[in-house]
Amino acid sequence: MNKKRLFALVSALLMIIGVLAGCQPKEDSSTGSKDSDVIKIGGLAPLTGDVAQYGEAVNNAVLIAVDEINQKGGILGKKIEYKYYDEKGDVTEAVNAYYKLVEEGIVALVGDVTSKPTKAVAQKAAEDNMPMITASATEESITQAGKNVFRTCFIDPYQGKLMASYAKNKLNAKTAAILYNIDDTYSKGIADAFEAAAKELGMTVTNTEGYADKSTDFNSQLTKIKTSNPDVLMIPVYYNDLALIVAQAKALGIKAKLLGGDGWDGVLEVIDKSNVDALANAYFCSQYSATDPNPKVQEFLKKYKEKYNKDANMFAVLGYDSMYILADAISRAGSTDSDKIIEALKNTNYEGLTGTTTFDENRNPVRQAIITSFEGNSYKVIESYSMD
Repeated sequence: MNKKRLFALVSALLMIIGVLAGCQPKEDSSTGSKDSDVIKIGGLAPLTGDVAQYGEAVNNAVLIAVDEINQKGGILGKKIEYKYYDEKGDVTEAVNAYYKLVEEGIVALVGDVTSKPTKAVAQKAAEDNMPMITASATEESITQAGKNVFRTCFIDPYQGKLMASYAKNKLNAKTAAILYNIDDTYSKGIADAFEAAAKELGMTVTNTEGYADKSTDFNSQLTKIKTSNPDVLMIPVYYNDLALIVAQAKALGIKAKLLGGDGWDGVLEVIDKSNVDALANAYFCSQYSATDPNPKVQEFLKKYKEKYNKDANMFAVLGYDSMYILADAISRAGSTDSDKIIEALKNTNYEGLTGTTTFDENRNPVRQAIITSFEGNSYKVIESYSMD
């Protein structure tokens, strides 16, 4: 074979190889994945560590939602591939896990769960224009990181203002005391808003008492509060602390009506049964009702119990709604383009377990709160309430 024929043959082979290479699957810009059959969505939650009970509830519920959506055909004809990491309740772990998820090709994120890691991740997600929805991180500034950051839960100031309004207008309270965790942004955020709103409404705040994180003895603070004999005592803490506080308040003979935020949900599962009566005159704002006759709510609660052998709480309900809200947005966007998902999220009007959710200009949810009390060893819905 002469050199001209050899050159022509090699050139032809190279052209064929180039054509074949051009026919190979490329990264699918509509899914953010080299596998065009899936839509990759990331998740972050503390599955070990001090706040694992919250992360497990959110993540367990997200997994149920993903399974249901996939059984119904997925989104845009593609199955959801949900990849999640345990961030251990740690800011650095959360940010590193977020970077891993981005490298793995996620198009949106459900997470994080508690406020500090969520705030750190939100700042990074804003730089990437990554659509992000947190089920349960309540610190007000989180969604201010960028137009891509949304949340399903109420923010701290909203809960504080709402419970001050409820104390004044429904419980006829004239005086109020506050006991909160000074090291927890959730607790402090609600406490500050409650105090300011109570004063604006003409109530007298007799005591504002704080305690350090991981405290177990609250007798000093409660003794001061008892001396003031307030009409209501606001305790904006999570349920583990609440179980200890109400037992000690009962022992001291405090008669004030007790108030709280959505972090109370779950207290009946951890409180000593001999102290359940201490909750008989207590009220908190919740985001859903386990006694809601809505078939969707009851079906979810049953499914969660069967799968995980424990009752779903508020964190689980919010996690479930968060995944469905995100899936609904992607479906309405008709694409996994970030800007289109974000625009669709802004226009959310989703009927979920927590009611009908829309978002305000700061991407926080707009809906009524459920005022909940206790009856024996059960939660008791009092009414839906808003400040409007």
